[in-house]
Formats: sequence, structure tokens, C-alpha cells
Amino acid sequence: MAPTPAGSRETQPTAALIASRFLHRLNRFAALVDLGGRETLVHVANSGRMRELLVVGNVCWLRPAAGEHRKTAYDLALVDIGHTLVSADARLPNHLVHRAFREGRLAQFADYDECHPEVTYGDSRLDLALRGPGGACFVETKSVTLVEEGVALFPDAPTTRGRKHVFSLMNATAEGYRAAVLFVIQREDAKSFKPHDSADPAFGQALRQAVEAGVETHAYTCNVSLDEVRLLEPVEVRL
Repeated sequence: MAPTPAGSRETQPTAALIASRFLHRLNRFAALVDLGGRETLVHVANSGRMRELLVVGNVCWLRPAAGEHRKTAYDLALVDIGHTLVSADARLPNHLVHRAFREGRLAQFADYDECHPEVTYGDSRLDLALRGPGGACFVETKSVTLVEEGVALFPDAPTTRGRKHVFSLMNATAEGYRAAVLFVIQREDAKSFKPHDSADPAFGQALRQAVEAGVETHAYTCNVSLDEVRLLEPVEVRL
């Protein structure tokens, strides 16, 4: 089954970030922060729990965001947890991987010369399809924010959608395509990655099954600053 392009959605930050302090998460996609002494509603572009990040009093960096149908004037971009900055925007990894590919910084995908974001395969929308003389490779990116004792963990909450994507990649390998999951750890302090079995054992099981079927796994940390978020270096994947 050939990939069907579904368009691009890059989210590289362009506006200067604004400091605030976290107050309360209202639901998966909304939170309250203290912005200059005023309680302000912000958009949280991440459905993960992020309990280790969204702690009352933590400094949060906001990105101004305008739009006709928006209910908030800001997106929650970064969280300062004391020893490091963490990017909280789950939309960003797709763009970061696409950018690193264009810059030739993903050696494992050096044989491909095209990168198409957001493609439909079967009943799933996958993040990237790479094309080259040897065929196509489907890549699904996953945003990781949780790190415990140097180990990055995904997911931090059950993810039916994540399992669906993994099974779609398995189907792709069965049809002769190359396929990979790339875990983007949106912070610098991880030394390795593994599936978070205590949060979602079904995802870990699906990932290991996928690897046995030929799906590749890769994990990268990120350099996170107030100026940009950038894919940094690969770390060990421990299954």
C-alpha cells in the first residue's frame, strides 16, 4: 500500500518566549499560569500527564499564538524543572526530525533523499515517509518528556493511538517497507530510553512485538533553550 501525502505542519518557534509560573492544569489541553500577577489560560499541546513538569510554581515559558478560533493567546512551550529545560509541545518532534533529516544529521536514513510529513498508511496517519532509490520508509515520531534516573520513558499514560501506530508500522514491514519509531526526548538529561511498562504495559508489548517483526527503534535527546529546540544525539534503546 503506497503512502498518501497529507500535507505539512511545521511548528518551529518564531516568537520570543514569555516567562510565567504554573498554577493548575484544567484538562488535557488547557492550564492556568501566573503571568505578571494575572491568572492566564494557556494551551497545552500535549495529552500526556507530565506530572513531573506541571508542578505549581515551576517556571513555564509561553509562546504567543494568534488565531481566529483560539481560546487562548499563548501555548505552553517550555518548563524549567531546575536542572534542565523541557519542551512540552508534543507537536514539535515531527518537525525536529524533519529538520534533522534535511540537515543530514540522521545517519540511519542517509539513503533517502525525500521526506514527506504526515502521510496516510492504511487507517493511520503517520508522521513521516522517507523516499529514496531503494523504496520508502515510514517513520513515526513520539514525544518523550519523562526521565527518571537518566532513563527516558514513554508513554507517561496509556496510549491507544500509540499502539495503533506501532501496529501500522508492523503492517508496513509485512508489505516490504522499512519502518521505524523515533522517540524524541525533549530534554538533554537522558542517557537511555525504554518503554514505560508500568504506565502502559500494552504499548511496551506492542513495541517489542514490532521490533521482532522488523520495525526499528531510535531515540534522541534534544538541546532545549529559549532560542530553539534541536535534535541533539542518539541514546541507547533498552527493550
